[in-house]
Amino acid sequence: MKLRIGYELIYDFPQPTPMILTLSVHYSRVSDIIVPDHLTAAPPVPITAYRDSFGNWCSRIVAPQGQVWLSTDALVRDTGQPDPVVPHARQTPVEELPDETLLFLLGIRYCETDRLSETAWHLFGNLHEYPRTLLHRLPRRHRHTPALWPDGFRRLVRGLS
Repeated sequence: MKLRIGYELIYDFPQPTPMILTLSVHYSRVSDIIVPDHLTAAPPVPITAYRDSFGNWCSRIVAPQGQVWLSTDALVRDTGQPDPVVPHARQTPVEELPDETLLFLLGIRYCETDRLSETAWHLFGNLHEYPRTLLHRLPRRHRHTPALWPDGFRRLVRGLS
């Protein structure tokens, strides 16, 4: 199947603001791109690109003062199949993780973690099991009615039951 992907982001900056944007299709899917996801900025600004240490394609700009519109519109080929699932994968407790993995658990300055922490604990604080077992936490009447599942949960367990 073909999927149209893209975004329109509108910012209003009080002063010129450097930005690093990681909004491109991942390099591992490059063979699936039918129409490229070229970043467009209005007003036009110079855009430079580089690949970060994780393989992400990053775009650098200095957004001018005032309103800035960033967008892309692309087309990719996809099977429509859910991501692979490893039913017996083990969830490693944080205290057992290697030091070099901890940076992936840190908050970022662009996300108001102080405001979102309480919500995250409320939604996910009791989830200590693998997603397959989460399906069984739903009320029985909802297990076979994905339309009633929260959207993120629906994506998480698609294909697990």
